[in-house]
Amino acid sequence: MGRLQISIEHDKLSNGLDVVIAPDASAPVVTVGVYYKIGSRLEPQGRGGFAHLFEHMMFQGSANAPKLLHSKLISASGGRFNGSTSYDWTNFFEAVPSNAMERVLWLEADRMRALKIDAENLNNQREVVKEEIRRVVMNQPYGGFPWLDMPPIAYRSWANAHSLYGTFAELDAANVDDVQSFFNNYYVPNNAVLLILGDVNPDEGMSLSKKYFEDIPPRKELRFGDTSEPEQTEERRGRVEEKFGALPAIAIGYSMPKRRTTLWYAMALLDQALHGGKAGRINRKLVLEKQIAVDALGGIDDLFGCDGPGQMTTQFRHKSQYSSEEALAMFDSVIREIQEGGVSQEELEQLKVKRRSEYYESLESGGPYMPKYGLMHLLACFTLFDDEPRLVNTILDEFLAVTQGEVLSAARAQLRNENRAIVFRLPASTASAASTSGVHRALSNTAGIPK
Repeated sequence: MGRLQISIEHDKLSNGLDVVIAPDASAPVVTVGVYYKIGSRLEPQGRGGFAHLFEHMMFQGSANAPKLLHSKLISASGGRFNGSTSYDWTNFFEAVPSNAMERVLWLEADRMRALKIDAENLNNQREVVKEEIRRVVMNQPYGGFPWLDMPPIAYRSWANAHSLYGTFAELDAANVDDVQSFFNNYYVPNNAVLLILGDVNPDEGMSLSKKYFEDIPPRKELRFGDTSEPEQTEERRGRVEEKFGALPAIAIGYSMPKRRTTLWYAMALLDQALHGGKAGRINRKLVLEKQIAVDALGGIDDLFGCDGPGQMTTQFRHKSQYSSEEALAMFDSVIREIQEGGVSQEELEQLKVKRRSEYYESLESGGPYMPKYGLMHLLACFTLFDDEPRLVNTILDEFLAVTQGEVLSAARAQLRNENRAIVFRLPASTASAASTSGVHRALSNTAGIPK
């Protein structure tokens, strides 16, 4: 099978804004996205929750587009829009008929240039975020498991361990000056990438990008905190009380190697071997064969969209007649098996076929969002983190080149107890009976929350 040949135009405007255009005239639809390189781990210490709060603020109007006009114009065009926040980025995106493309570019440029920031909008959106926390986390069975529970247990750096949502105290402490400063520092063209995909003429798309965006002033100096982690030398454990669910749950997260290294590519295939649906080794052993767990799933935190410390995480709920240690021991037996024997050549080839299939599918997928979302996301991440949007055509080759020996080396190097963190989410009755010395409950990072 030949290499992908997705047509890509990439240019950097004089103010530092990256513009990536991927034309495809198969349908009269255009998807426009703007990714800012600011997520929960990049926000300044003491400003926890600002990246996510700002995702909400960006829909509250701008200098020439009053509140609600953005949504009215997109909806009137027959389009859709949304936004999300992750560890390393915040994005905004629209899909509209191609004849509405210029309107969307104007809207995105206007809020990048002059977002409407005032006390009314801040107070309103602060309460919206608090209500989201109550709804999604505080009043849901297993709410926030494991994506909120794991980071404060796994990480030692504030950048990685603190909450994407922020605490209520941090949200309440935010004032208009803080929010304006955050906008001025991070919502700038030289900290962003503009993407246009679908039914677009590349020359016209680039011309309109310059027309609406190039006069937006850049930030002279971009400053981000240190997001690195000290070397982990011991297994880390924590307990969290489950207030609503009846079954104990466990999450095990192994630290990932550095992005785009041999180990990183091999770990992606290991992930498929362990978590590949019902046929994945963990589900097969814990749910189907031993019937200790009622469900088991997992994966790598946004493989392409993570530019700092990340994890491959397994989560499962197990039957109450088994202790947490018994359930963990059964999980460990799966890990030992792959550390000792790796994968056969036949299994490796199957994993590669699945990796290729899923990659191709992701390029066309809109997921729960809109057309071309998957391709847009890859182009954005390869631009922001690698300065190579055309990696979308070549990066699959690196996964397909992984050998049996490299998979075995990755299993032995990364799937070690001293390279992992474990969250025990215990029902209230179980948690009260257990030792409370390790109980830990805090809001933490989340990966990409669509609104």
